[in-house]
Amino acid sequence: MIRAFVAIFPPDEVVGALVAAQAGLPAGRAVEPENLHLTLAFLGENPEPLLEDVHFALEAIRAPAFPLALAGLGLMGDARPRSLHAEVAPEPRLSALRDKVVQAARGAGLRLERTRYRPHVTLARFGAGVAPEDVERARAFAARGAGFRAGPFDAAAFHLVRSQLGRAGPTYDTLATYPLAGGRALV
Repeated sequence: MIRAFVAIFPPDEVVGALVAAQAGLPAGRAVEPENLHLTLAFLGENPEPLLEDVHFALEAIRAPAFPLALAGLGLMGDARPRSLHAEVAPEPRLSALRDKVVQAARGAGLRLERTRYRPHVTLARFGAGVAPEDVERARAFAARGAGFRAGPFDAAAFHLVRSQLGRAGPTYDTLATYPLAGGRALV
């Protein structure tokens, strides 16, 4: 079984801005710079042959490259946030690409959860035992980051990525890269 997702990785200069935004994080575990990404679809754990079918379906996607920008910080989760993230500025071409990725994965036989898509780049994760005072500090940190901006950058490709969970956090391996029309993929 392979745990995988489909994502866009930001270029180095945007990663640098995201790492700077993590400075002074009051709680949680910061996401490592090499793991910062924008998820298009989480595929879950699947057998390798099914993931190969998904790969072929993703290869067939045709879409143009487009600019993306990050604007503001936010928290995921209600009373007990699970993560701190950088928000992605609205971009209709991102939503269109995400829809194509989900359609391709489902067409290849994956059963994906139907969830509302909220594009973001996770900066930190909070454990289940996060203290109430840490939650308040995280809320204040996110509020101070409302003016955070990074980009725009060219979304020139998307990637099929393997995620292996470990005690020190996940490690990601790019399994395939799919260039977008007119873009120059950073591999």
